[in-house]
Amino acid sequence: MAVVKASEIDRRLAETSRLPPIILVFGPDHGLAAERARTLVDKLVSDDDPFSVIRLGGDEVGSDPGRLSDEARTVALFGGQRVVWVRDAGTRNLAPALEPLLETPPEAAFVVIEAGDLKPTSPMRKLVEKSDAGLAVPCYSDGARDIDRLIAEEAGHFGLQTSTEAREALHALLGSDRASSRSEIAKLCLYARGDDTIRLDHVEAVVGDSSALSLDEIGDAAFLGDAKASVQRLKRLEAAGTHPSVVAGSALRLAQLLHRMRAQVDQGVGPETVVDSAQPRIFFRRKPAIKSMLKSWSNARLIKAERLLHETVLATRRHPALAFDQVADALLIVAQMARARR
Repeated sequence: MAVVKASEIDRRLAETSRLPPIILVFGPDHGLAAERARTLVDKLVSDDDPFSVIRLGGDEVGSDPGRLSDEARTVALFGGQRVVWVRDAGTRNLAPALEPLLETPPEAAFVVIEAGDLKPTSPMRKLVEKSDAGLAVPCYSDGARDIDRLIAEEAGHFGLQTSTEAREALHALLGSDRASSRSEIAKLCLYARGDDTIRLDHVEAVVGDSSALSLDEIGDAAFLGDAKASVQRLKRLEAAGTHPSVVAGSALRLAQLLHRMRAQVDQGVGPETVVDSAQPRIFFRRKPAIKSMLKSWSNARLIKAERLLHETVLATRRHPALAFDQVADALLIVAQMARARR
């Protein structure tokens, strides 16, 4: 099974002399998949030969499967190694194009295939994973360590340090897409240039928008029993263009998070430890509120809140015109449940 573990990907791709000729880079983090494919191609070819890289689109290969094999087996004009780089491969089933290359691998070329999220049942993914001539490289959203490394790398280019508060805030805002994360950090570094350290106020002024933190505030207010604040924030967010169903989904995720944490507390782990060790990390300004919720919400009540919010999410999809009232009612009920516990 030619699949690289997440913890070994960077090391494995750096050892180009040990790579098989067919490499599939795929996953839900499209930015990370694109970055890894581009970095790999750069390592595999000579900088002084502009003809060593052949770029193809997934649609081109899908409509003419034999072309991939033809390109991979063509001898370079000036000798040396060639790379056939197929981008946007997730939109078509390229298994028919890959099969002959995996059966009889090219001798003087690499084929790098850049795809999006492929299910385990994907014919293309299954072919590469089971072949000794192929390597499947999954690209999932960055975790805490990946984000820390990314921050340090980008900030280092500008000679900047990063405060603990700023780093924790970035953890709450980044991670779903590598390209987007790099762009946001680079923008932040440009904004903070002239200072020695990236601070929290820099992050709040520059990175993304406040929607993620605003969503958190709505659910937090409800689970802390503050119905008025929760509904007022819901109104403001809807006025800013956020659909209430998004708020319901955010509150549901909070209920699920609290449910998992409550299970740890019930097993004897202290609330402080549970919150501080949570993955993904909880924004430091939010930790006191989460700890308070853990102390006041029982497992049984969290199950009820989870069920209520799940039903609310479904209701907003069935009747989007009534979404605001549906979500507001659910937040009021959650707040009442929180107050009843006191």
